[in-house]
Amino acid sequence: MSLRLLLSSILALICALPAFAADKPAYGPPPSWVDVAPIPEAPPQDGAPAIQLLLDDHQTRLDPAGDAVYSRRVFKVLKPEGLASVKSTSIIWRPDTDTVAFNTLAIIRAGKTIDLLQGGKDMLVLRRETNLEQASLDGRITASRPIDGLQVGDIVDFAYTRLHADPVAQGHSFDAERLGFAGVAGRYRVIVSWPKGDPVQWKTTAGFDDPKLSEKAGRVILTLDKSGIQAPKPPIAAPLRYRRVGLMEASSFRTWNEISKLMAPLFAKAAQLSPTSPIKAEAAIIAAQTNDPKARAFAALQLVEEKTRYFFLGMGDGGYVPAKADDTWARRFGNCKAKTALLLAILKELKVPAEPVLVNLGGGDGINELPPSLAAFNHVIVRVKIGTDSYWLDGTRTGDTNPQAMQPPPHRWGLPVRAEGATLEPIFERQINVPTVDTTLRLDASKGPDAPAGAHMVITMSGIAATSMRASVARAPRADFERAIRQQYSNIAGGFDIDEVIWKDEPTPDRFTIVLNGQMDIDWRTNPDLGMLEYRVATAAAAPRPYPKREPGPNRDAPYAVSYPSYIRSRTEIVLPDGGKGYSVRGPNGTEDVGGYEIVSASVLAGGVARFSVDQRSLTPEITFAAAMAADVAIRKLRGVDSVVRAPS
Repeated sequence: MSLRLLLSSILALICALPAFAADKPAYGPPPSWVDVAPIPEAPPQDGAPAIQLLLDDHQTRLDPAGDAVYSRRVFKVLKPEGLASVKSTSIIWRPDTDTVAFNTLAIIRAGKTIDLLQGGKDMLVLRRETNLEQASLDGRITASRPIDGLQVGDIVDFAYTRLHADPVAQGHSFDAERLGFAGVAGRYRVIVSWPKGDPVQWKTTAGFDDPKLSEKAGRVILTLDKSGIQAPKPPIAAPLRYRRVGLMEASSFRTWNEISKLMAPLFAKAAQLSPTSPIKAEAAIIAAQTNDPKARAFAALQLVEEKTRYFFLGMGDGGYVPAKADDTWARRFGNCKAKTALLLAILKELKVPAEPVLVNLGGGDGINELPPSLAAFNHVIVRVKIGTDSYWLDGTRTGDTNPQAMQPPPHRWGLPVRAEGATLEPIFERQINVPTVDTTLRLDASKGPDAPAGAHMVITMSGIAATSMRASVARAPRADFERAIRQQYSNIAGGFDIDEVIWKDEPTPDRFTIVLNGQMDIDWRTNPDLGMLEYRVATAAAAPRPYPKREPGPNRDAPYAVSYPSYIRSRTEIVLPDGGKGYSVRGPNGTEDVGGYEIVSASVLAGGVARFSVDQRSLTPEITFAAAMAADVAIRKLRGVDSVVRAPS
């Protein structure tokens, strides 16, 4: 049976809905397999939000031919403030992989039901492309219906069914459920079922409770049914894997190896070049310039960054299938998959060993603890292996001028895409040995406390900070960039009158330097206890912030996340009157390891110049709960130490 016929059968037999085009929604009762729940009594209103959830019901039938999902939410408007947030209801879907049906849309007022659905009479169906501003064209369709006439005390009942089948997944299923709502819900229910014998595995995270397993009519059924339930709150400042609370995922992939093998032929095909491909000539130019494989890899990265822009095409099979390298080069744009395929094609011509690696952009921490699934990934990059060293290439970046850009990325885990398959591999970021931001402020106070001081500030950025600044300079007119710099730095240390802004870009070494010249009023104040003038230097507060206290809840004793890798240097130099005669300084000196950071401080007076410096570098991605609580005392102590210059009495 063809896939199209199989989907039609599933739509008719499982969903029990009339046939309809995927680019338009259907309207009708829920499928016969759905257990339609009665609306429960409302929880106590004391302390409830403006919108009170009465029923949150999700029922999913996993099947190799396609996954069917029934979702229903019933809520009550308790306060006038809630009316503004309930203007309309909508469903968004991809017509190439999804079909949807509206089952219910009604207002219940004083026991009477007002049908808003009316067979789709007032439904607005649009191909909105809501992410065009983010360079994304995904072909999704939105069906929306205003909820007009809503009043305080009304109950809104909304339910729909979705059938999802992506041929790229080759019959594999996936479902994710999360406890995510405000206040207390009257009833929360999840029912996930699959054919007995299918290799579905599932996992829950803290705060979801334990679902029950049963069997009926040849299907395994996983159920969580709770009344008067409150969604768990993630622990503040914890690593991401501990903040995934109240989550359940189910997947029919047995291993990550299956996913690796599934994606391998897609990238292998996309990276094949035609015999007359112009990409071969570009690769030949690089090959003629250097024999060093690392240099060739970086040149290939720069070529893809500079010659093709990022644009996401998710229509058709673009969700998972990369565009051909030749097509991407001809269009001069592509998404992460297309740019990866282009990089692979160039590197193959350069005889540099490379492979695609699936990663999660912004959410990689802890995916190794979840069931294997394609949904675990939202990005793909290239790894080049030269000897025992790995170099990482992300074609969606821009402005990289230094091979340091090929350092390990912050994605935590990656899945190499290989014909023979592969398993998840950890990605370890390296410590930073050069400050990403190095700021030196030199104040010439030699004319005395009553005169303005000449101010000279040098901000030197490296690594990603330099790349980001280069991009800002390239995008903005010179006058606008200069204005932004003045606004950012004019208020430091009590007021900086900036007369001149100069910047210098040095791709090798990787530095971007901004120089500010002007004048600053130094705020000398009389210390009433000592009877002398003193100036407090702002670098005294250069220490990490204390770790916040956590409220009771799941994973309360989880580790605390540290900003890693990070390295910031701050220095202040003050040229004193009379060669510093009679002046003194007070401030921190030495090295402190506190809260996952190394703090190196110095406060000295030499040659008529008072110098204060603080280097703050993170040492680890996270620290234990106990270590964070113990570190708070030391952090507050460090932040409480003043850096002071004192004039003669």
